[in-house]
This record gives sequence, C-alpha cells and structure tokens, in this order.
Amino acid sequence: MENPEKELKILYLYPDILELYGDFGNIQVLKYRLEKRGVKATIEPYSIGDATPNFNNYDLVFAGGGADQEQSILATDLVKYKNSIKEAVKNGVFFLLICGAYQLFGKYYKDVNGTIIPGLEIFDYYTEAIEDRKKRCIGNIVIEANLPAPTGSTKVIGFENHGGQTYGITTPFGKVLKGNGNKFGDTEEGFFHKNVIATYLHGPLLSKNPALADYIIKHCLDRKYNIDTQLEPLNDSFIDKCRKQLLTRFEL
Repeated sequence: MENPEKELKILYLYPDILELYGDFGNIQVLKYRLEKRGVKATIEPYSIGDATPNFNNYDLVFAGGGADQEQSILATDLVKYKNSIKEAVKNGVFFLLICGAYQLFGKYYKDVNGTIIPGLEIFDYYTEAIEDRKKRCIGNIVIEANLPAPTGSTKVIGFENHGGQTYGITTPFGKVLKGNGNKFGDTEEGFFHKNVIATYLHGPLLSKNPALADYIIKHCLDRKYNIDTQLEPLNDSFIDKCRKQLLTRFEL
C-alpha cells in the first residue's frame, strides 16, 4: 500500500535517445522497489524540446547510454543546463549515469573521427575513443564496489560495451574483478563521488544488483526526509540465486 507521506521524484533524461541494453530497466527496478515499500515513485521524462527541468526539484536524476551519434545530438541540448546540473550535484541530488551519460559529465568525449564533443565539465575526467572501431571493451564485467555503510563492499555485475577510454578518474566506482573497466585492462571502473555513480555497466545495472538499488533508494530517502531510513527487506531470493550462478560462472 502506498504511503502518501513519502515520495521520490526521479528525472529520466532522454529516454528516447539514451537507452542502450535495457537501461530503462533501471527505472523499472527503482519504481518496483520503492512501491513495494509504500513509497511513491514519480518519474518524469525529459528530452529535447521539453520544458526546462529544474534539476533541484528531483531526488534522483538518471541517464542511460547512447552511441556517438546520439551523444553528439543531445550534448548541445544538455550543455544548456550545465550550471543547473552543477548546482543540483552540489546540493546532493543523486545522479546515476550509465555509459554515454557517464562520459558527458566529464570534460569532453573525443569520438573515433577525432571530433571533440564538449562535456558538462562537472568532473575532471575525459574520454577518448580508439580509432579502430573494432576494438571495444565488451563483455560481462564484475566490480567490487565499496559503498558507504551500511551497504559496504558488494560485487556489482553488469555488461560493458564501449570504445571510449576514460582517463583522469580519482574516485572510481569499484575495483575490476572481471572485464576491462574504464580502459582496456584497467583495474578500476566507473566514477563515484558522494551522490554520483557513473559507470559503463549496462544490463540493466540495477536488476542484477539489488543491494546497489537499495543503497541509492536509502541515500535519496535519507537526504529528503533527514532520517536514517530502515528499508523493509524484499524477497530477492531469485535474483540472489542468479547472482550466485553468474559469479560461479565467472569463477568469482
């Protein structure tokens, strides 16, 4: 039963453009896990041509992945909100950024043709694509993410497929146990900064990693209501079995 006293507002950026490998599933997982606990999930999409969003009015902002062409199309639109996004990050709004969105929050993205797509410069990292289009970081990936208490260390499972190589990461999302990460053969994956998780993991990310989904939910509820939220446990026995099977297959 829905609890009208609690609600999380989620801004879903460019659902018609950034939606590789089932990234929309992350929104579905968040909605499901919120509503199972009686928390209202209000999801508002934004894309090119829509009314200007006020990023500070949301508890969580989500953006998925896209190819070079999609990134170049939306980059010009997104940069209009650079200052508003910076303010929202500073004010604690949670941002979950997947692949292409991850890259756009850095200084720039250089595509395979050498064209520079300016980023939002929210953070200091940058991404450059390898000229050989056939060379990509692709396949299943597992990282060890050390999240703040009470979640702590957790294995995060996903799928990566990116030609871009991201440099300048000082606070990674996790340590690579299987796969490539930010660059070919890297030991680190993604970017983590207080209320921002940026990662190359598709799949969708949250469907394979309920502990991560709950970490994000708790963080947002704690911030909004200034409480130490105690999330009611959900029955994750099926996904736990799937995770165990995957980690065994990956010899982890």
